Amino acid sequence: MTQNEVLDRLPLHLRKLVIDQQYNNYTWQDHALWRFVMQQNVAFLKDKAHSSYLEGLANTGISVDRIPDTETMNRILSKIGWAAVTVDGFIPPAAFMEFQAYNVLVIAADIRPIDQIEYTPAPDIIHEAAGHAPIIADPEYAEYLRYFGEIGSKAFSSSADFALYEAIRHLSILKADPNTPGPDITNAEQRLAKLEASLGLPSEMALIRNLHWWTVEYGMIGDMNNPKIYGAGLLSSIGESANAMSDRVLKLPYNIDSVYYNFDITTQQPQLFVTPDFRHLTTVLDEFANRMALRKGGIEGLLKAIESGNTATCVYSSGLQVSGTFTDYILHQNQPIYLFTQGPTMLSCNNQMLEGHGRDYHVHGFGSPIGRFKNAVKPPRYLDDHDLKQLGLIPGTATSLEFESGLIVRGRLLSVTRNEEKLVLLSFADCTVQYQDRILFQPEWGVYDMAVGESIISAFGGPADADAFGLEYPVPTEKTHKIVYSEQQKKLHRLYGELRLIRESESGYDRIPAIWQSLTTEFRNDWLLPLEIFELYHQLGGIDEISKEDILTYLDQLKSSDPSFSRLINRGLNIMNL
Repeated sequence: MTQNEVLDRLPLHLRKLVIDQQYNNYTWQDHALWRFVMQQNVAFLKDKAHSSYLEGLANTGISVDRIPDTETMNRILSKIGWAAVTVDGFIPPAAFMEFQAYNVLVIAADIRPIDQIEYTPAPDIIHEAAGHAPIIADPEYAEYLRYFGEIGSKAFSSSADFALYEAIRHLSILKADPNTPGPDITNAEQRLAKLEASLGLPSEMALIRNLHWWTVEYGMIGDMNNPKIYGAGLLSSIGESANAMSDRVLKLPYNIDSVYYNFDITTQQPQLFVTPDFRHLTTVLDEFANRMALRKGGIEGLLKAIESGNTATCVYSSGLQVSGTFTDYILHQNQPIYLFTQGPTMLSCNNQMLEGHGRDYHVHGFGSPIGRFKNAVKPPRYLDDHDLKQLGLIPGTATSLEFESGLIVRGRLLSVTRNEEKLVLLSFADCTVQYQDRILFQPEWGVYDMAVGESIISAFGGPADADAFGLEYPVPTEKTHKIVYSEQQKKLHRLYGELRLIRESESGYDRIPAIWQSLTTEFRNDWLLPLEIFELYHQLGGIDEISKEDILTYLDQLKSSDPSFSRLINRGLNIMNL
Protein backbone atom coordinates (compact mmCIF):
# COMPACT_ATOMS: atom_id res chain seq x y z
CA MET A 1 0.00 0.00 0.00
CA THR A 2 1.46 3.33 -1.08
CA GLN A 3 2.22 5.52 1.91
CA ASN A 4 1.09 9.11 2.08
CA GLU A 5 -0.23 11.31 4.84
CA VAL A 6 -3.83 10.22 4.30
CA LEU A 7 -3.04 6.50 4.34
CA ASP A 8 -0.79 6.91 7.36
CA ARG A 9 -3.84 7.97 9.38
CA LEU A 10 -5.79 4.81 8.60
CA PRO A 11 -6.44 2.78 11.78
CA LEU A 12 -5.36 -0.83 11.99
CA HIS A 13 -8.87 -2.30 11.80
CA LEU A 14 -9.40 -0.70 8.38
CA ARG A 15 -5.99 -1.67 7.05
CA LYS A 16 -6.91 -5.32 7.50
CA LEU A 17 -9.55 -5.00 4.77
CA VAL A 18 -7.06 -3.64 2.22
CA ILE A 19 -5.71 -6.03 -0.43
CA ASP A 20 -3.03 -5.73 -3.10
CA GLN A 21 -4.36 -4.60 -6.45
CA GLN A 22 -2.25 -7.21 -8.31
CA TYR A 23 -2.21 -5.00 -11.36
CA ASN A 24 -0.49 -7.54 -13.59
CA ASN A 25 -3.47 -9.88 -13.25
CA TYR A 26 -5.59 -7.66 -15.49
CA THR A 27 -5.74 -9.10 -19.00
CA TRP A 28 -5.31 -7.07 -22.18
CA GLN A 29 -9.00 -7.68 -22.81
CA ASP A 30 -9.68 -6.08 -19.39
CA HIS A 31 -7.73 -3.00 -20.45
CA ALA A 32 -9.64 -2.89 -23.74
CA LEU A 33 -12.92 -3.17 -21.85
CA TRP A 34 -11.87 -0.29 -19.57
CA ARG A 35 -10.90 1.80 -22.60
CA PHE A 36 -14.20 1.13 -24.36
CA VAL A 37 -16.25 2.08 -21.27
CA MET A 38 -14.22 5.22 -20.65
CA GLN A 39 -14.44 6.32 -24.27
CA GLN A 40 -18.20 5.85 -24.08
CA ASN A 41 -18.41 7.66 -20.75
CA VAL A 42 -16.39 10.66 -21.83
CA ALA A 43 -18.33 10.98 -25.07
CA PHE A 44 -21.76 10.54 -23.48
CA LEU A 45 -21.15 12.29 -20.17
CA LYS A 46 -19.23 15.35 -21.36
CA ASP A 47 -22.46 17.37 -21.38
CA LYS A 48 -24.57 15.16 -19.10
CA ALA A 49 -22.33 14.78 -16.04
CA HIS A 50 -21.60 17.41 -13.41
CA SER A 51 -19.11 19.96 -14.66
CA SER A 52 -16.33 18.59 -12.43
CA TYR A 53 -16.38 15.14 -14.07
CA LEU A 54 -13.99 15.55 -17.00
CA GLU A 55 -11.54 17.72 -15.10
CA GLY A 56 -11.81 15.32 -12.16
CA LEU A 57 -10.59 12.39 -14.25
CA ALA A 58 -7.26 14.11 -14.77
CA ASN A 59 -7.12 15.43 -11.21
CA THR A 60 -7.50 11.94 -9.74
CA GLY A 61 -5.05 10.06 -11.93
CA ILE A 62 -7.51 8.25 -14.19
CA SER A 63 -6.71 7.76 -17.86
CA VAL A 64 -9.06 6.68 -20.62
CA ASP A 65 -6.62 4.19 -22.11
CA ARG A 66 -5.87 1.76 -19.32
CA ILE A 67 -7.01 0.56 -15.91
CA PRO A 68 -5.63 2.89 -13.23
CA ASP A 69 -3.17 1.63 -10.66
CA THR A 70 -3.60 2.79 -7.08
CA GLU A 71 0.09 3.72 -6.82
CA THR A 72 -0.38 6.42 -9.45
CA MET A 73 -3.79 7.43 -8.14
CA ASN A 74 -2.44 7.91 -4.63
CA ARG A 75 0.36 10.16 -5.77
CA ILE A 76 -2.20 12.40 -7.48
CA LEU A 77 -5.01 12.09 -4.91
CA SER A 78 -2.66 13.13 -2.12
CA LYS A 79 -2.61 16.62 -3.65
CA ILE A 80 -6.30 17.04 -2.83
CA GLY A 81 -6.09 15.32 0.58
CA TRP A 82 -7.46 11.94 -0.47
CA ALA A 83 -6.16 8.44 -1.04
CA ALA A 84 -7.32 5.14 -2.55
CA VAL A 85 -7.10 1.52 -1.44
CA THR A 86 -8.22 -1.70 -3.09
CA VAL A 87 -10.54 -4.17 -1.37
CA ASP A 88 -12.21 -7.46 -2.25
CA GLY A 89 -15.72 -6.57 -3.44
CA PHE A 90 -18.34 -5.41 -0.94
CA ILE A 91 -17.04 -4.68 2.54
CA PRO A 92 -19.20 -4.11 5.67
CA PRO A 93 -21.16 -0.84 5.31
CA ALA A 94 -19.76 0.64 8.53
CA ALA A 95 -16.22 -0.01 7.29
CA PHE A 96 -17.00 1.54 3.91
CA MET A 97 -18.33 4.65 5.66
CA GLU A 98 -15.32 4.85 7.96
CA PHE A 99 -12.89 4.75 5.03
CA GLN A 100 -14.76 7.76 3.62
CA ALA A 101 -14.44 9.55 6.96
CA TYR A 102 -10.66 9.18 6.62
CA ASN A 103 -10.75 10.64 3.07
CA VAL A 104 -9.98 7.25 1.55
CA LEU A 105 -11.65 6.05 -1.62
CA VAL A 106 -12.41 2.33 -1.52
CA ILE A 107 -11.84 0.59 -4.87
CA ALA A 108 -12.91 -2.96 -5.62
CA ALA A 109 -9.86 -4.46 -7.30
CA ASP A 110 -11.67 -6.64 -9.85
CA ILE A 111 -13.05 -5.50 -13.18
CA ARG A 112 -16.38 -6.68 -14.55
CA PRO A 113 -16.38 -9.44 -17.18
CA ILE A 114 -17.04 -8.37 -20.74
CA ASP A 115 -20.55 -9.83 -20.74
CA GLN A 116 -21.48 -7.40 -17.92
CA ILE A 117 -19.98 -4.35 -19.54
CA GLU A 118 -23.20 -2.31 -19.43
CA TYR A 119 -24.12 -3.08 -15.82
CA THR A 120 -22.64 -5.21 -13.07
CA PRO A 121 -24.21 -6.06 -9.68
CA ALA A 122 -20.80 -6.14 -8.02
CA PRO A 123 -18.51 -3.22 -7.20
CA ASP A 124 -15.56 -3.13 -9.57
CA ILE A 125 -12.75 -0.81 -10.53
CA ILE A 126 -14.80 0.83 -13.28
CA HIS A 127 -17.50 1.74 -10.77
CA GLU A 128 -15.12 2.85 -8.02
CA ALA A 129 -12.36 4.55 -9.96
CA ALA A 130 -14.23 5.91 -12.98
CA GLY A 131 -17.37 6.64 -10.97
CA HIS A 132 -16.40 7.81 -7.49
CA ALA A 133 -12.96 9.34 -8.02
CA PRO A 134 -13.62 12.14 -10.54
CA ILE A 135 -16.29 13.94 -8.50
CA ILE A 136 -14.19 14.09 -5.33
CA ALA A 137 -12.05 16.62 -7.15
CA ASP A 138 -14.90 19.03 -6.36
CA PRO A 139 -14.06 20.33 -2.84
CA GLU A 140 -17.68 20.79 -1.73
CA TYR A 141 -18.63 17.27 -2.78
CA ALA A 142 -15.45 15.81 -1.30
CA GLU A 143 -16.30 17.34 2.06
CA TYR A 144 -19.84 15.93 1.83
CA LEU A 145 -18.38 12.48 1.17
CA ARG A 146 -16.04 12.74 4.17
CA TYR A 147 -18.79 14.10 6.40
CA PHE A 148 -21.15 11.34 5.29
CA GLY A 149 -18.52 8.79 6.27
CA GLU A 150 -18.12 10.42 9.67
CA ILE A 151 -21.88 10.31 10.35
CA GLY A 152 -22.58 6.99 8.65
CA SER A 153 -19.83 5.09 10.46
CA LYS A 154 -21.58 5.94 13.76
CA ALA A 155 -24.98 4.60 12.69
CA PHE A 156 -26.40 1.66 14.60
CA SER A 157 -26.63 -1.62 12.72
CA SER A 158 -28.54 -4.76 13.58
CA SER A 159 -27.68 -8.43 13.24
CA ALA A 160 -30.19 -8.53 10.38
CA ASP A 161 -28.19 -5.81 8.59
CA PHE A 162 -25.06 -7.94 8.67
CA ALA A 163 -26.92 -11.01 7.40
CA LEU A 164 -28.30 -8.87 4.57
CA TYR A 165 -24.84 -7.54 3.73
CA GLU A 166 -23.46 -11.08 3.53
CA ALA A 167 -26.36 -12.18 1.31
CA ILE A 168 -25.84 -9.19 -1.03
CA ARG A 169 -22.12 -9.84 -1.17
CA HIS A 170 -22.70 -13.54 -1.91
CA LEU A 171 -25.18 -12.80 -4.71
CA SER A 172 -22.93 -10.16 -6.26
CA ILE A 173 -20.00 -12.58 -6.30
CA LEU A 174 -22.08 -15.25 -8.03
CA LYS A 175 -23.54 -12.84 -10.58
CA ALA A 176 -20.15 -11.33 -11.39
CA ASP A 177 -18.77 -14.79 -12.26
CA PRO A 178 -19.88 -15.75 -15.79
CA ASN A 179 -19.35 -19.43 -14.91
CA THR A 180 -21.83 -19.54 -12.00
CA PRO A 181 -24.59 -22.14 -12.55
CA GLY A 182 -28.06 -20.61 -12.87
CA PRO A 183 -29.59 -22.54 -9.93
CA ASP A 184 -26.91 -21.13 -7.59
CA ILE A 185 -27.90 -17.59 -8.54
CA THR A 186 -31.59 -18.39 -8.11
CA ASN A 187 -30.99 -19.80 -4.63
CA ALA A 188 -28.97 -16.74 -3.64
CA GLU A 189 -31.68 -14.41 -4.94
CA GLN A 190 -34.35 -16.28 -2.99
CA ARG A 191 -32.28 -16.11 0.20
CA LEU A 192 -31.78 -12.37 -0.23
CA ALA A 193 -35.49 -11.80 -0.87
CA LYS A 194 -36.37 -13.79 2.25
CA LEU A 195 -33.98 -11.72 4.39
CA GLU A 196 -35.30 -8.44 2.98
CA ALA A 197 -38.87 -9.51 3.74
CA SER A 198 -38.03 -10.27 7.38
CA LEU A 199 -36.01 -7.15 8.24
CA GLY A 200 -38.69 -5.44 10.30
CA LEU A 201 -38.07 -1.82 11.27
CA PRO A 202 -34.97 -0.50 9.50
CA SER A 203 -31.91 0.36 11.56
CA GLU A 204 -30.06 3.66 11.35
CA MET A 205 -27.52 2.02 9.07
CA ALA A 206 -30.21 0.69 6.74
CA LEU A 207 -31.73 4.16 6.44
CA ILE A 208 -28.52 6.07 5.97
CA ARG A 209 -27.43 3.57 3.32
CA ASN A 210 -30.51 4.66 1.37
CA LEU A 211 -29.28 8.26 1.51
CA HIS A 212 -25.84 7.10 0.38
CA TRP A 213 -27.33 5.17 -2.53
CA TRP A 214 -29.49 8.02 -3.80
CA THR A 215 -26.64 10.54 -3.59
CA VAL A 216 -23.13 9.09 -3.75
CA GLU A 217 -24.11 6.14 -5.92
CA TYR A 218 -27.07 7.31 -8.01
CA GLY A 219 -27.35 11.04 -7.48
CA MET A 220 -28.33 13.69 -10.02
CA ILE A 221 -27.87 17.43 -9.62
CA GLY A 222 -29.21 20.72 -10.95
CA ASP A 223 -32.46 21.53 -12.72
CA MET A 224 -35.25 18.97 -12.26
CA ASN A 225 -36.04 19.16 -15.96
CA ASN A 226 -32.44 18.81 -17.12
CA PRO A 227 -30.35 17.31 -14.31
CA LYS A 228 -26.71 16.34 -14.52
CA ILE A 229 -25.16 13.11 -13.25
CA TYR A 230 -22.75 12.87 -10.32
CA GLY A 231 -23.49 9.45 -8.74
CA ALA A 232 -20.81 6.81 -9.26
CA GLY A 233 -23.25 4.08 -10.27
CA LEU A 234 -24.43 6.23 -13.18
CA LEU A 235 -21.02 7.62 -14.13
CA SER A 236 -19.61 4.11 -14.43
CA SER A 237 -22.49 2.43 -16.29
CA ILE A 238 -22.85 3.22 -19.98
CA GLY A 239 -26.25 1.51 -19.97
CA GLU A 240 -27.71 3.00 -16.83
CA SER A 241 -26.44 6.53 -17.40
CA ALA A 242 -28.33 6.63 -20.71
CA ASN A 243 -31.39 5.14 -19.04
CA ALA A 244 -31.19 7.70 -16.23
CA MET A 245 -31.46 10.59 -18.68
CA SER A 246 -34.59 9.16 -20.29
CA ASP A 247 -38.21 9.75 -19.33
CA ARG A 248 -38.46 6.11 -18.28
CA VAL A 249 -36.83 6.96 -14.95
CA LEU A 250 -38.84 9.11 -12.57
CA LYS A 251 -36.93 12.15 -11.24
CA LEU A 252 -37.79 13.30 -7.72
CA PRO A 253 -36.45 16.24 -5.68
CA TYR A 254 -33.89 15.06 -3.15
CA ASN A 255 -34.99 15.57 0.45
CA ILE A 256 -35.15 13.68 3.74
CA ASP A 257 -37.99 11.49 2.42
CA SER A 258 -35.45 9.79 0.14
CA VAL A 259 -34.39 7.81 3.19
CA TYR A 260 -37.57 5.73 2.89
CA TYR A 261 -36.86 4.55 -0.67
CA ASN A 262 -35.10 1.20 -0.68
CA PHE A 263 -32.93 0.07 -3.57
CA ASP A 264 -32.10 -3.10 -5.47
CA ILE A 265 -28.44 -3.49 -6.42
CA THR A 266 -29.16 -6.18 -9.01
CA THR A 267 -31.20 -4.06 -11.40
CA GLN A 268 -31.55 -0.54 -12.75
CA GLN A 269 -33.35 1.98 -10.57
CA PRO A 270 -37.00 3.02 -11.24
CA GLN A 271 -36.52 6.51 -9.79
CA LEU A 272 -33.64 8.86 -9.08
CA PHE A 273 -33.30 11.95 -6.88
CA VAL A 274 -32.10 15.37 -7.97
CA THR A 275 -30.34 17.75 -5.57
CA PRO A 276 -30.18 21.45 -6.52
CA ASP A 277 -26.51 21.62 -5.49
CA PHE A 278 -23.92 19.78 -3.39
CA ARG A 279 -24.55 22.00 -0.36
CA HIS A 280 -28.11 20.69 -0.18
CA LEU A 281 -26.73 17.16 0.29
CA THR A 282 -25.16 18.19 3.58
CA THR A 283 -28.36 19.92 4.67
CA VAL A 284 -30.34 16.69 4.22
CA LEU A 285 -27.62 14.64 5.88
CA ASP A 286 -27.68 16.93 8.91
CA GLU A 287 -31.46 16.64 9.04
CA PHE A 288 -31.13 12.86 9.20
CA ALA A 289 -28.23 12.98 11.66
CA ASN A 290 -30.40 15.04 14.02
CA ARG A 291 -32.70 12.01 14.22
CA MET A 292 -29.87 9.62 15.06
CA ALA A 293 -28.88 8.47 18.52
CA LEU A 294 -25.53 10.07 17.75
CA ARG A 295 -27.11 13.47 18.37
CA LYS A 296 -30.16 12.62 20.47
CA GLY A 297 -28.68 10.38 23.17
CA GLY A 298 -31.04 9.85 26.10
CA ILE A 299 -33.18 6.78 26.59
CA GLU A 300 -33.63 6.43 22.84
CA GLY A 301 -29.89 6.25 22.30
CA LEU A 302 -29.40 3.82 25.15
CA LEU A 303 -32.14 1.58 23.78
CA LYS A 304 -30.57 1.59 20.31
CA ALA A 305 -27.23 0.65 21.85
CA ILE A 306 -28.86 -2.29 23.65
CA GLU A 307 -30.93 -3.37 20.63
CA SER A 308 -27.88 -3.42 18.38
CA GLY A 309 -26.38 -6.31 20.38
CA ASN A 310 -22.94 -5.14 19.27
CA THR A 311 -20.21 -2.91 20.61
CA ALA A 312 -21.57 0.59 21.06
CA THR A 313 -20.64 3.81 22.81
CA CYS A 314 -22.70 5.99 25.14
CA VAL A 315 -21.40 9.46 25.87
CA TYR A 316 -22.02 11.22 29.18
CA SER A 317 -22.56 14.99 29.30
CA SER A 318 -19.08 15.24 30.85
CA GLY A 319 -17.59 13.82 27.63
CA LEU A 320 -16.82 10.40 29.13
CA GLN A 321 -17.37 7.68 26.54
CA VAL A 322 -18.35 4.18 27.65
CA SER A 323 -17.77 1.55 24.96
CA GLY A 324 -18.98 -2.02 25.25
CA THR A 325 -22.02 -4.24 24.79
CA PHE A 326 -24.93 -2.53 26.51
CA THR A 327 -27.44 -4.88 28.12
CA ASP A 328 -29.71 -3.02 30.55
CA TYR A 329 -30.63 0.26 32.24
CA ILE A 330 -32.66 1.62 35.15
CA LEU A 331 -35.31 4.29 34.66
CA HIS A 332 -36.47 6.92 37.12
CA GLN A 333 -39.28 9.25 36.07
CA ASN A 334 -38.83 8.07 32.47
CA GLN A 335 -35.14 9.02 32.45
CA PRO A 336 -32.20 6.58 32.50
CA ILE A 337 -30.33 6.78 35.80
CA TYR A 338 -28.05 3.75 35.46
CA LEU A 339 -26.54 1.81 32.59
CA PHE A 340 -24.98 -1.63 32.32
CA THR A 341 -22.57 -3.28 29.90
CA GLN A 342 -21.55 -6.90 29.79
CA GLY A 343 -18.13 -8.16 28.85
CA PRO A 344 -15.04 -6.10 27.98
CA THR A 345 -15.69 -2.36 28.27
CA MET A 346 -13.51 0.70 27.70
CA LEU A 347 -13.68 4.27 29.01
CA SER A 348 -12.51 7.11 26.78
CA CYS A 349 -12.55 10.87 26.30
CA ASN A 350 -12.26 12.56 22.91
CA ASN A 351 -12.03 9.12 21.29
CA GLN A 352 -8.88 8.31 23.26
CA MET A 353 -8.89 5.56 25.86
CA LEU A 354 -8.42 6.76 29.43
CA GLU A 355 -5.19 5.36 30.78
CA GLY A 356 -5.88 2.24 32.83
CA HIS A 357 -9.48 1.91 31.67
CA GLY A 358 -9.19 -0.43 28.70
CA ARG A 359 -11.19 -3.56 28.05
CA ASP A 360 -8.61 -5.67 29.89
CA TYR A 361 -9.38 -3.73 33.08
CA HIS A 362 -13.16 -3.58 32.75
CA VAL A 363 -13.18 -7.14 31.48
CA HIS A 364 -16.48 -8.28 33.01
CA GLY A 365 -18.53 -5.21 32.20
CA PHE A 366 -19.34 -1.79 33.58
CA GLY A 367 -22.23 -0.15 35.43
CA SER A 368 -22.62 3.46 36.48
CA PRO A 369 -25.16 6.09 37.51
CA ILE A 370 -26.44 8.87 35.26
CA GLY A 371 -27.71 12.07 36.84
CA ARG A 372 -27.12 15.00 39.15
CA PHE A 373 -25.83 14.82 42.72
CA LYS A 374 -28.29 15.73 45.44
CA ASN A 375 -27.54 19.07 47.12
CA ALA A 376 -25.19 20.13 44.33
CA VAL A 377 -26.09 23.32 42.51
CA LYS A 378 -23.81 22.72 39.53
CA PRO A 379 -24.05 19.86 37.04
CA PRO A 380 -21.58 17.20 38.25
CA ARG A 381 -19.17 17.69 35.35
CA TYR A 382 -18.46 21.26 36.53
CA LEU A 383 -17.72 20.43 40.18
CA ASP A 384 -14.26 21.59 41.26
CA ASP A 385 -12.26 20.31 44.24
CA HIS A 386 -13.93 22.80 46.58
CA ASP A 387 -17.38 21.68 45.44
CA LEU A 388 -16.45 18.02 45.95
CA LYS A 389 -15.18 18.77 49.43
CA GLN A 390 -18.49 20.45 50.27
CA LEU A 391 -20.20 17.20 49.28
CA GLY A 392 -17.82 15.16 51.44
CA LEU A 393 -15.95 13.79 48.44
CA ILE A 394 -12.36 13.93 49.73
CA PRO A 395 -9.74 11.46 48.45
CA GLY A 396 -8.92 8.86 51.11
CA THR A 397 -12.10 9.56 53.06
CA ALA A 398 -15.19 7.37 53.36
CA THR A 399 -18.32 9.11 52.12
CA SER A 400 -21.92 8.68 51.03
CA LEU A 401 -23.04 10.28 47.78
CA GLU A 402 -26.73 10.51 46.95
CA PHE A 403 -28.14 11.28 43.50
CA GLU A 404 -31.34 13.20 42.85
CA SER A 405 -32.81 9.90 41.63
CA GLY A 406 -32.32 8.40 45.08
CA LEU A 407 -29.42 6.18 44.03
CA ILE A 408 -26.70 6.06 46.72
CA VAL A 409 -22.95 5.39 46.43
CA ARG A 410 -21.10 4.62 49.69
CA GLY A 411 -17.35 4.09 49.80
CA ARG A 412 -13.88 5.53 50.21
CA LEU A 413 -12.94 7.95 47.45
CA LEU A 414 -9.71 6.85 45.80
CA SER A 415 -9.23 9.27 42.92
CA VAL A 416 -10.76 12.02 40.84
CA THR A 417 -10.33 12.07 37.04
CA ARG A 418 -10.87 15.15 34.90
CA ASN A 419 -10.61 15.76 31.20
CA GLU A 420 -10.33 19.30 29.85
CA GLU A 421 -11.23 20.55 33.34
CA LYS A 422 -14.45 18.55 33.41
CA LEU A 423 -15.05 15.89 36.05
CA VAL A 424 -15.48 12.55 34.27
CA LEU A 425 -14.76 9.79 36.80
CA LEU A 426 -14.75 9.12 40.55
CA SER A 427 -13.17 5.88 41.78
CA PHE A 428 -14.11 4.27 45.12
CA ALA A 429 -12.86 1.42 47.30
CA ASP A 430 -15.02 -0.61 49.72
CA CYS A 431 -17.99 0.59 47.74
CA THR A 432 -21.67 -0.25 47.79
CA VAL A 433 -24.09 1.13 45.19
CA GLN A 434 -27.80 0.86 45.90
CA TYR A 435 -31.01 1.97 44.27
CA GLN A 436 -34.10 1.40 46.37
CA ASP A 437 -33.80 -2.26 47.45
CA ARG A 438 -31.46 -3.24 44.58
CA ILE A 439 -27.71 -3.66 45.18
CA LEU A 440 -25.83 -2.64 42.06
CA PHE A 441 -22.24 -2.95 43.34
CA GLN A 442 -20.64 -4.62 46.35
CA PRO A 443 -17.25 -4.02 48.08
CA GLU A 444 -15.90 -7.48 47.23
CA TRP A 445 -16.16 -6.74 43.52
CA GLY A 446 -13.13 -4.42 43.73
CA VAL A 447 -12.70 -0.76 42.78
CA TYR A 448 -15.87 1.02 41.67
CA ASP A 449 -15.23 3.45 38.84
CA MET A 450 -18.19 5.79 38.65
CA ALA A 451 -18.88 7.74 35.48
CA VAL A 452 -19.85 11.39 36.00
CA GLY A 453 -22.51 13.15 33.97
CA GLU A 454 -26.11 14.16 34.41
CA SER A 455 -27.26 12.75 31.06
CA ILE A 456 -26.37 10.62 28.04
CA ILE A 457 -25.95 13.09 25.21
CA SER A 458 -24.94 10.68 22.44
CA ALA A 459 -24.91 7.01 21.51
CA PHE A 460 -23.37 5.43 18.43
CA GLY A 461 -22.28 2.14 16.97
CA GLY A 462 -18.74 0.92 17.59
CA PRO A 463 -16.11 1.87 20.18
CA ALA A 464 -14.85 5.40 20.74
CA ASP A 465 -11.18 4.38 20.36
CA ALA A 466 -11.35 1.59 17.81
CA ASP A 467 -7.71 0.45 17.83
CA ALA A 468 -7.42 0.56 21.63
CA PHE A 469 -10.60 -1.48 21.89
CA GLY A 470 -9.31 -3.99 19.35
CA LEU A 471 -12.14 -3.48 16.86
CA GLU A 472 -11.98 -5.79 13.87
CA TYR A 473 -14.35 -5.78 10.95
CA PRO A 474 -14.87 -9.36 9.80
CA VAL A 475 -12.67 -9.98 6.79
CA PRO A 476 -14.97 -11.74 4.29
CA THR A 477 -14.35 -15.47 4.14
CA GLU A 478 -16.00 -15.79 0.73
CA LYS A 479 -13.70 -14.17 -1.78
CA THR A 480 -14.64 -12.83 -5.19
CA HIS A 481 -14.20 -15.49 -7.84
CA LYS A 482 -11.08 -15.21 -9.93
CA ILE A 483 -11.89 -16.29 -13.45
CA VAL A 484 -9.77 -19.18 -14.66
CA TYR A 485 -9.12 -18.68 -18.37
CA SER A 486 -8.73 -21.48 -20.86
CA GLU A 487 -5.73 -21.57 -23.17
CA GLN A 488 -8.00 -20.41 -25.98
CA GLN A 489 -9.13 -17.39 -23.94
CA LYS A 490 -5.53 -16.58 -23.09
CA LYS A 491 -4.73 -16.63 -26.79
CA LEU A 492 -7.51 -14.10 -27.40
CA HIS A 493 -6.09 -11.88 -24.64
CA ARG A 494 -2.69 -12.01 -26.31
CA LEU A 495 -4.29 -10.77 -29.54
CA TYR A 496 -5.68 -7.82 -27.61
CA GLY A 497 -2.22 -7.13 -26.21
CA GLU A 498 -0.57 -7.39 -29.59
CA LEU A 499 -3.04 -4.94 -31.14
CA ARG A 500 -2.56 -2.50 -28.25
CA LEU A 501 1.21 -2.62 -28.71
CA ILE A 502 0.78 -1.88 -32.42
CA ARG A 503 -1.50 1.07 -31.70
CA GLU A 504 0.65 2.57 -28.94
CA SER A 505 4.02 2.01 -30.65
CA GLU A 506 2.66 3.09 -34.05
CA SER A 507 4.54 0.21 -35.64
CA GLY A 508 4.00 -3.42 -36.64
CA TYR A 509 0.93 -2.72 -38.74
CA ASP A 510 1.82 -5.68 -40.97
CA ARG A 511 0.75 -7.96 -38.09
CA ILE A 512 -2.89 -6.77 -38.16
CA PRO A 513 -4.02 -9.12 -41.00
CA ALA A 514 -2.79 -12.15 -39.02
CA ILE A 515 -4.64 -10.90 -35.92
CA TRP A 516 -7.77 -10.43 -38.04
CA GLN A 517 -7.46 -13.92 -39.50
CA SER A 518 -7.08 -15.50 -36.06
CA LEU A 519 -9.96 -13.44 -34.65
CA THR A 520 -12.44 -14.25 -37.42
CA THR A 521 -11.69 -17.96 -37.47
CA GLU A 522 -11.20 -18.77 -33.78
CA PHE A 523 -13.07 -16.12 -31.77
CA ARG A 524 -16.32 -15.41 -33.58
CA ASN A 525 -18.18 -14.33 -30.42
CA ASP A 526 -15.80 -11.51 -29.55
CA TRP A 527 -17.14 -8.09 -30.56
CA LEU A 528 -14.64 -5.72 -28.94
CA LEU A 529 -11.43 -6.69 -30.72
CA PRO A 530 -12.92 -6.27 -34.22
CA LEU A 531 -14.13 -2.83 -33.10
CA GLU A 532 -10.58 -1.97 -32.00
CA ILE A 533 -9.25 -3.17 -35.36
CA PHE A 534 -11.81 -1.02 -37.17
CA GLU A 535 -10.86 1.97 -35.02
CA LEU A 536 -7.23 1.50 -36.05
CA TYR A 537 -8.29 1.02 -39.69
CA HIS A 538 -10.21 4.30 -39.47
CA GLN A 539 -7.23 6.14 -37.97
CA LEU A 540 -4.77 4.76 -40.54
CA GLY A 541 -7.06 5.23 -43.52
CA GLY A 542 -6.78 1.55 -44.42
CA ILE A 543 -5.01 -1.71 -43.64
CA ASP A 544 -3.37 -3.97 -46.21
CA GLU A 545 -5.31 -7.17 -47.00
CA ILE A 546 -8.41 -6.04 -45.00
CA SER A 547 -11.15 -3.90 -46.51
CA LYS A 548 -13.53 -1.63 -44.69
CA GLU A 549 -16.40 -3.75 -46.02
CA ASP A 550 -14.82 -6.92 -44.55
CA ILE A 551 -14.82 -5.43 -41.06
CA LEU A 552 -18.28 -3.85 -41.28
CA THR A 553 -19.81 -7.05 -42.66
CA TYR A 554 -18.26 -9.02 -39.82
CA LEU A 555 -19.58 -6.51 -37.27
CA ASP A 556 -23.05 -6.69 -38.85
CA GLN A 557 -23.01 -10.46 -38.45
CA LEU A 558 -22.17 -10.08 -34.79
CA LYS A 559 -24.94 -7.51 -34.34
CA SER A 560 -27.52 -9.84 -35.85
CA SER A 561 -26.39 -12.68 -33.58
CA ASP A 562 -27.00 -10.88 -30.25
CA PRO A 563 -29.03 -7.72 -29.42
CA SER A 564 -26.51 -6.70 -26.75
CA PHE A 565 -23.70 -6.92 -29.31
CA SER A 566 -25.73 -4.63 -31.57
CA ARG A 567 -26.03 -1.92 -28.90
CA LEU A 568 -22.36 -2.07 -27.98
CA ILE A 569 -21.05 -2.17 -31.53
CA ASN A 570 -23.28 0.72 -32.56
CA ARG A 571 -21.99 2.74 -29.61
CA GLY A 572 -18.41 1.97 -30.62
CA LEU A 573 -19.09 3.04 -34.21
CA ASN A 574 -20.80 6.20 -33.02
CA ILE A 575 -17.66 7.17 -31.11
CA MET A 576 -15.84 7.01 -34.45
CA ASN A 577 -18.67 9.01 -36.06
CA LEU A 578 -19.45 6.11 -38.38
